[in-house]
Amino acid sequence: MKHRAYFSTTLVALIVLPATLALADEVEFKGCYAQWNDKGLTIGNTLVERQWSIDQGLLTPVSFRDKVTDREWLRRPGRQPAPHPGGNLVAEPRSTTVTSKSGQLSPVEAESLVIDMVSKGATTSFSCRFQVFPGASGITVTFKPNTSSKTPGENVGKNEGEGAKAQPSGLENNQEPKKPAKTLDAIDDLILSIQHLRFTQVTLMDQTDHYNDLVHEKEWMPLHSAFDVSGNLFHVENPVTGEGLVFLKLAPLPHARPVKNAWDARVLGQGRRVIFAGHGYASVVLSYTGGRPGRIAALQDYQRCIRTFDAKRDARFLSNTWGDRSADARVSEDFLMKEIEAGSRLGVDVVQVDDGWQKGMSGNSAFGKGAWGEFYAADPEFWSPHPKRFPNGLKPLVEAAEAKGMKFGLWFGPDSEKEMKHWERDADLLIDCSLKEGIEYIKIDAVEMPTRKAEENLRKFYDKILRASDGRVVFDPDATAGLRPSYFGSPNVGPIFVENRYSDWHKYWPHLTLRNLWMLADHVDPLRLRMEFLNNQRNTKLYKDDPLAPALYAPDTLFASIMFSNPLGWFEISNLPQEYFEKLPPLVAAWKNEREAIFSGHIIPIGDAPDGVVWTGMSSVSKDRKSARIVVFRELNDASEWSVKVPLLKNLGQKVTVLSGPGTASLKDGVVTAKIPEKLQYIFLRID
Repeated sequence: MKHRAYFSTTLVALIVLPATLALADEVEFKGCYAQWNDKGLTIGNTLVERQWSIDQGLLTPVSFRDKVTDREWLRRPGRQPAPHPGGNLVAEPRSTTVTSKSGQLSPVEAESLVIDMVSKGATTSFSCRFQVFPGASGITVTFKPNTSSKTPGENVGKNEGEGAKAQPSGLENNQEPKKPAKTLDAIDDLILSIQHLRFTQVTLMDQTDHYNDLVHEKEWMPLHSAFDVSGNLFHVENPVTGEGLVFLKLAPLPHARPVKNAWDARVLGQGRRVIFAGHGYASVVLSYTGGRPGRIAALQDYQRCIRTFDAKRDARFLSNTWGDRSADARVSEDFLMKEIEAGSRLGVDVVQVDDGWQKGMSGNSAFGKGAWGEFYAADPEFWSPHPKRFPNGLKPLVEAAEAKGMKFGLWFGPDSEKEMKHWERDADLLIDCSLKEGIEYIKIDAVEMPTRKAEENLRKFYDKILRASDGRVVFDPDATAGLRPSYFGSPNVGPIFVENRYSDWHKYWPHLTLRNLWMLADHVDPLRLRMEFLNNQRNTKLYKDDPLAPALYAPDTLFASIMFSNPLGWFEISNLPQEYFEKLPPLVAAWKNEREAIFSGHIIPIGDAPDGVVWTGMSSVSKDRKSARIVVFRELNDASEWSVKVPLLKNLGQKVTVLSGPGTASLKDGVVTAKIPEKLQYIFLRID
């Protein structure tokens, strides 16, 4: 059976599988397929195929095949069913219903094939959704039991289950006794076929008002070791061949999840067994080849299925006045008209007003201590335009921006009262801003989601606006404080506002912002990151005698350092030094000419992690591997020349063109050699 339909309208396949009847069916959609009967389920596409056996409505992984390399990753079925809610379920027959749909799940998502499997018994029932995109090397799994099953942290302690062994006896050739195995909460139970594996735990940090080192990695070569680890992202790789698997949980970071887990991955080295836990959130295991660059490419392909790249909507150069620390003291129609005029000269795409456009006073106001979180309780008309600052509303600003080829955006905080009970009121307000006012770029702040209901209401808020605007509204969810979705909790809504950095507080250094982008890019698609640069002539006295002071970087170098993300001008444009208007527009124009190619390609950090004294950079290689865009930085070091092999690029005798920046470059056998005569400078290149 072959079907084409949209999720919102059509059920395309239905089959009920009682234990005594061997039925079979299959569906196909744009290279994605699923086949099932009462004994098993197979789902795949042109890149990957997975198989599960079915017994009493429970699935057990039996095969994970990378179809690009023909690598079978599992040497035997899992030791327990997975997905599984944990605990000892009653052994009982369960009727299993399988349905399929195809099309788009949301206006911002790529088309996919979705398989829903519901198993019902007299005492326990559960549902499992599988989603496969044509362009992703993995299958998303979402498991929801309707039992009273607990989370992994409640189900088994850190020293329980098969992951913990009795203390060694010291006797050689003696099988160490193990505690009796328990059935774990498991989304996946993989017994791997490869002998030599490197397991990596990736720990990401948000709440960036308090943390600056945002990425930490820890590696094991798990021969006999058994351990539990937490996080959203793990990978196992064969160091000999560079083949690997990535596990990604689409959830808030562990500390921010309303329901805490003791662990997300359990590794049992002796059996080469890896268990991934935590039902209630979607997760995916992606296959890849080619080591680090291949892993980054696989992650970016998957993230761009969840939120597709729209060249007319995404990767915008946005300005926001808050970075100059005048808060709402200067916000008015006249001031923002000046910002729009200056923004058009600088090359800005979106002029965004932060806190202060609204009638209500926030907790960060320059005029006193206002509300934070429970906004409607403070003022039922909190989110109306300020009557004195904007007597004509926001429409004149939107029209002024449009007249100069730009958009106008604003700041907003969803109301947190009683688990975000006002989510629909908030959504309707922003839908009106979009449909009636033409405001489509919105920074989201003040979010707190301490409970699962608050988390669900936040998701409903986003979903309603995205559907009503047909995906035109772009959110910048703030990850600087609070309990928030951050990197992977709401990956379909827009670029993450990563950090507040202010020179007033002596906390802005360009090389550290570049470092965070460079390190995050290994795991979070830079298309999903909003990174900042500041007015480098403010607060220069605070950086006296600092060799890495912001004022020592040219304005175009500051922009270049974050232009492989969504650039944020964290300043009042109308108060910038003249040097910004002289040096930035040529680079911004060159970047705009190349940005569709940059963000359509695979973005791979190159060189060393920025620390102020190295050669470093970012590369974007086209998916056909024939062309690339590269930005290279010479930090504070004495070498005026540096060479690097461009990852993923085919050696086809291409030429290199300097698009911007002082210096020259050459290309030979896939290796770029850059010459930058001055320290703290950059060069922007195209290879084709």
